[in-house]
Amino acid sequence: MSESASERTANWVADYLGAWRSNDPDAIGRLFTDDASYLTAPDAEPRRGRAEIVAGWIEDADDPGAWSFDWHVVHETSEIALVQGRTEYPAERDYLNLWVIRFAPDGRASEFTEWYMPRDHEG
Repeated sequence: MSESASERTANWVADYLGAWRSNDPDAIGRLFTDDASYLTAPDAEPRRGRAEIVAGWIEDADDPGAWSFDWHVVHETSEIALVQGRTEYPAERDYLNLWVIRFAPDGRASEFTEWYMPRDHEG
């Protein structure tokens, strides 16, 4: 039995958060298809392919425990999920996030775009 769209999104986000906490290259790589694209900022060139995504993630890695992330699904279909979140970096600032995740049939992301708006830290 295949998983529902909501299960797929929840599992993918859980795996993303695990990779974010660990910065483990294998965990990061498992999230994306071989030819995936990852857009990290509106005016940036997307990272293309799993190897480039993993390398860029490691280069920009956050320290484990330096952040927290709360999220919920805004909309999802069998092919795409929109996730709204809030990332809190207690030592610096907070970000409001919108993730656009386009899924391959196997549940990995073929495209990932993260939109974010920085906010002054509220703590």
